[in-house]
Amino acid sequence: MNQETLLFEPAQPQLGALKTVLAFPSTYSVGITSLGYQVVWATLAKRPDLDVRRLFTDQGDPPHRHCNLFGLSLSWELDAPVLLDLLEQQRIPLWAHERSNDDPLVFGGGPVLTANPEPLAPFLDVVLLGDGEDLLPAFIDALQQWRTAPRVELLRQLAKVPGIYVPSLYQPSYNDSGELIAVEPIEAGIPATISKQTWRGNTLSHSSVITPEAAWPSIHMVEVVRSCPELCRFCLASYLTLPFRTPSLDKGLIPAVELGLKVTKRLGLLGASVTQHPQFSELLSWLNQDQFDGTRVSASSVRAATVTPQLAKILAKRGSKSLTIAIESGSERMREVVNKKLATDEIFAAARYAKEGGLSALKLYGMAGLPTETDADIEATAELLIALKKATPGLRLSLGVSSFVPKAHTPFQWEGLRPEAEKRLKLLTKRLQPKGIELRPESYGWSVIQTLISRSDRRLAAVIVAVRGHHEQLGGWKKAYRELASQNQNHGVPLPAWQQLIHGNWQPSRCLPWDHLEGPLPKSTLLKHRNTSLTGL
Repeated sequence: MNQETLLFEPAQPQLGALKTVLAFPSTYSVGITSLGYQVVWATLAKRPDLDVRRLFTDQGDPPHRHCNLFGLSLSWELDAPVLLDLLEQQRIPLWAHERSNDDPLVFGGGPVLTANPEPLAPFLDVVLLGDGEDLLPAFIDALQQWRTAPRVELLRQLAKVPGIYVPSLYQPSYNDSGELIAVEPIEAGIPATISKQTWRGNTLSHSSVITPEAAWPSIHMVEVVRSCPELCRFCLASYLTLPFRTPSLDKGLIPAVELGLKVTKRLGLLGASVTQHPQFSELLSWLNQDQFDGTRVSASSVRAATVTPQLAKILAKRGSKSLTIAIESGSERMREVVNKKLATDEIFAAARYAKEGGLSALKLYGMAGLPTETDADIEATAELLIALKKATPGLRLSLGVSSFVPKAHTPFQWEGLRPEAEKRLKLLTKRLQPKGIELRPESYGWSVIQTLISRSDRRLAAVIVAVRGHHEQLGGWKKAYRELASQNQNHGVPLPAWQQLIHGNWQPSRCLPWDHLEGPLPKSTLLKHRNTSLTGL
């Protein structure tokens, strides 16, 4: 942490500043590579009314003897149990209801908690839903205004701030069968629903710190777009962050790039579909100037249909070796089902342009186990990769493939994880590895646990406590769930049946654990998108 170059000026904490810990549930190398974590840290550290220290699983800033405020950024479901280890390390009671006026206020944010915070809700005093640009300052301002109030009154006042969810002020209810039927306020004056907050400024985020110790060493990250206009029906990154937003080139992107390139020669252009920025070609031309010779530029996933010879040539000139595109499936039928809007000939053109531009590799991403998928669709994926290899000899191809996992606030939130995905991942391996195509499958077993966390309600909190120390083992999760299900310790409400929770296709009338949290699109619109994809209606 002593090799950092800061791109902002931290404030000098004033007398009485709230002693704050901002934690990340992984190592320093991983956490400091999270643009979201960097931006939250910089936002807080620029305030003189806070004294902010960072905490990772392997190291941290010099600790406070006692903190007033403990925050966590969560971007991956499987990191959830680490929150409890970090709380324990700080001597903070794990359960929110056990904390007194003398204990820190525990808050969380990030895409996992914005989508469905319920499995972790009993551990959190406050959840921040959505973009942090306006929400974080509003949260801290309200916290400072009411900091001397008793804890219950403080939480009551925070719950009135748009985008702030206080789980203790909401009570889930269940029917006799143990099915969730509502999550409702426990008293008058508390909003029945909480809306995700959306930043609408003409700038987006960029790195606040450069370090050679990051997972991507010495990289300056610049967010080129937020959300994605394509609306693939399974995609949390698209649906949860709507609307699609692009910063101004001259007032947003270029100043952000210039700031970082004063201290490093490595630039990462981030976003779900960076090439769909309306001025991306102008940005590329600007980066093609002689003044950027020696600068290495990389782009995160690009839309295959937007790959051009100019894009490949400039990225190759600027040190990139590969291009990454998401195809989801080699089957045109499946791509239509998920609303991919990508023709097979566009995939071949992207590979051809990548090779002609001087890139040496093309990384493709796909999925197995999508709704309505058959073995024939998986065969189509294998055939596409084999045909691509023949069509572009010398271009190294790799396919990263994951199982479909249902995500909250997407049209496929009602669809379960399909057991067939495990067999189909093996089928792809059998078909592609002998052809010299690198396959990087994600573990089906861990997709099961992702589904468990992404679909559950508050009853899972007891499982998360029980699995501590064994959360890195698949068997640990299943054992903890099985034992708690048999003990029926959730105040007389049984845990949902494993099969139905993980693999069940839920009825649209079912109460979802996140129904009281409003995403960008109403449930009726998501259902319409689902029906259009799966039934054509």
